[in-house]
Amino acid sequence: MPLQTVDVSVVSPVYGCYGCLEDLVDRVSNALSPLGVSFEIILVDDASPDQAWMRICEISAIHPAVRGLRLSRNFGQHAAIAAGLQYAQGHKIVVMDCDLQDLPEEIPQLLTTLRDETDVVLAQRAQRQDSPLKRLGSWGFYRVLGWLTDGFHDHSVGNFGAYSRKVIDTINRMPETDRFFPLLVRWTGFRTTRIPVSHGRREEGRSGYTLRKLLNLAMNVALSYSDKPLRLVIRLGLVFAMLALCVVAMAVWQYLAGDIRVAGFTSIIASIWLVGSVAITCLGIIGLYLGRLFTLAKGRPHYIVAQDTHESNL
Repeated sequence: MPLQTVDVSVVSPVYGCYGCLEDLVDRVSNALSPLGVSFEIILVDDASPDQAWMRICEISAIHPAVRGLRLSRNFGQHAAIAAGLQYAQGHKIVVMDCDLQDLPEEIPQLLTTLRDETDVVLAQRAQRQDSPLKRLGSWGFYRVLGWLTDGFHDHSVGNFGAYSRKVIDTINRMPETDRFFPLLVRWTGFRTTRIPVSHGRREEGRSGYTLRKLLNLAMNVALSYSDKPLRLVIRLGLVFAMLALCVVAMAVWQYLAGDIRVAGFTSIIASIWLVGSVAITCLGIIGLYLGRLFTLAKGRPHYIVAQDTHESNL
């Protein structure tokens, strides 16, 4: 566990937002300075395709409160958040995106609400400033995720929020390979409050999430945090067992009634294809879970930090 030497740590994963990093640091600093607290800003470069790391190095050389981490490759947003949380030294931690849609001016309100009786304060975006397609994709992602995990997931709440030290220490001890920060926070069960915040427009770059990536993320999260797909396989097997019993009962009835029909070639082939496809699907789902266990058993790290501006400046 890192030594707690500052009051507030602000962790932000960086991907495709080269042009807004300086503005991000300035606005976060301006928001925290009036509070009279010591703070640090940790920018985690998730192998951004632009010149983000070079810009982070320039900013950290000017602002001592800024620390830059560069991952060896693109591990994903939530792995980048995990890296920043491991290096965060604050008593309170704020997690936010780097594209300035999470407004730094809302941070004081989040920290004020994060008191002794509250461990997690989530920013609830009342009016999202996104395109209709992105809002639809986000809504669909959380609906699919909620269905697969048997829980309600509010699409107006993301990673932006303030978290107590004990919440972050608990999350840092979790060994999951597939990290999904909101579900990890929710699993801890610590006292949570939601507050409405304003949501800004994206000023730089484009979101790395497409509808396909969101659906893949939902499936990966479901396989990592829920056994519902396995339970669906069992239900599907029971349904086909009931159908088979009905077919057998009908065949016996026809035999007793003297009305025996010879099954046609088409119906036999169709039955074989139907049962075969269901069996292969069930085996595929089980195989995905076994793959997750194999990945977890290898014990590889969630991320690899290739460069650290603090170590470079020593």
